[in-house]
Amino acid sequence: MHLTRSVLVAWSGGKDSALALHEVLKGEAHAVTALLATVTEDYDRVLMHGVRQVLLERQASALGFPLEKVLIPKDASNEVYETNMARALAKYRHEGVQAVVFGDIFLEDLRKYREDKLAPAGMRGIFPIWKRNTNEFARSFISLGFKAITTCVDTKVLGKEFVGRIIDERFLADFPSSVDPCGENGEYHSFVFDGPLFNGAVRFSVGEKVLRDERFLFCDLVPE
Repeated sequence: MHLTRSVLVAWSGGKDSALALHEVLKGEAHAVTALLATVTEDYDRVLMHGVRQVLLERQASALGFPLEKVLIPKDASNEVYETNMARALAKYRHEGVQAVVFGDIFLEDLRKYREDKLAPAGMRGIFPIWKRNTNEFARSFISLGFKAITTCVDTKVLGKEFVGRIIDERFLADFPSSVDPCGENGEYHSFVFDGPLFNGAVRFSVGEKVLRDERFLFCDLVPE
């Protein structure tokens, strides 16, 4: 007898979580209950990615899934983050959700952290793109028809010209060989606005670019 496991998908709105969702939906073993996103409540933006909450909501709508937002105050401690996340996980575990899907690729310590935090909730982690070759991964994202734009770059490792750029073959051709093409170490973050899972593109225009902490350059996406 085939059993379908109810899962949440940890959702940043970026390319890695989009491909993890794509992989999970290819099979019939998992039913996605909701996309689980962390939002900085003071700014109404996705944590680290800097994308406006309204665009995240439109993205989830275009994908056809409910969006569960975990609100985190700005400058919150890790303890506050974990408390708020644990509350959300407990809610869904009570509703029968058994696992959370993550778009992590090779950071062993991050995977262990996630699994350790899921265990008290009686849930497990699923990592459908784990250990994928990141060069091939970045190109498969493009060849599948996904469209994404970079929303933040770490200027310590990437030039300012890489923020606010569409992730396409030209982007990869210009990318420095010393940097992971998927930005797995936090070199850049992205927002996926169209692709094979979408029922329509999420529309926006490129706004101002702002440098924060003398390091992270954000590109604002303005909803249309």
